Amino acid sequence: MVEKAYKFRFYPTPEQENLLRRTLGCVRLIYNKALAVRTQAWYENKERVGYKQTSTMLTNWKKQEDLDFLTEVSSVPLQQGLRHLQTAFTNFFSGRAKYPNFKKKRNGGSAEFTKSAFKWKDGQVYLAKCAEPLPIKWSRQIPQSCVPSTITVKLDPSGRWSVSLRVNDPRDLKLNPVTKEVGIDLGITSLVTTSDGETFANPKNLNKLHKKLRLAGKSLSRKTKGSNNYQKARLKAARIHAKIKDSRLDYTHKRAYSIN
Repeated sequence: MVEKAYKFRFYPTPEQENLLRRTLGCVRLIYNKALAVRTQAWYENKERVGYKQTSTMLTNWKKQEDLDFLTEVSSVPLQQGLRHLQTAFTNFFSGRAKYPNFKKKRNGGSAEFTKSAFKWKDGQVYLAKCAEPLPIKWSRQIPQSCVPSTITVKLDPSGRWSVSLRVNDPRDLKLNPVTKEVGIDLGITSLVTTSDGETFANPKNLNKLHKKLRLAGKSLSRKTKGSNNYQKARLKAARIHAKIKDSRLDYTHKRAYSIN
């Protein structure tokens, strides 16, 4: 059995987007508050605050009058955010990662829902507090025998929504062994040159996108930070970044599959 994740784009209704944006905001707030508490406890008292303590703090935060909006969203993504923070600190103290950073609104955000916070019915996803299923663009189907164990909703900086379904795939997906070997050299004038003489050129469409990105960056630098025009320019630049990323990923995947 192999654990896999299937990622899809989706286009939420105005009601769903409003709820999801509030959920992402609450997840970001709780994560940052817990990170601030843990950082302050360490620098002032050399005290390590763990997940259990921050979970208790979350319960108390929900009771505060100025934070009562935390009860309007599902509690599961908030708890998962604290678990992710605990994992980040575990990796930091083990030397596998840098110190955790505070989350920023402009970077989008994500929220993880476990089985208690979503329903999988007739091949559709119903999140907690959502009456309608997520309007997912099913570019491919997950195996019929698989049921999602966790679902992660993500908003990227360019404003695109995606959902990732984690499943346990019982199928035998082992590849047959091959005897052919090929060496790959990454270049500058060309993307890849293989040991058998095959050459793959760099994608040409990126030059046009890079020119657009430079113009968008200049336009963004002229805007007053925090203004509406600044946000519009930032979003335009983020969308160009997303196009460049998608173009690179698509091109490299096609070239990798074409190597025999």
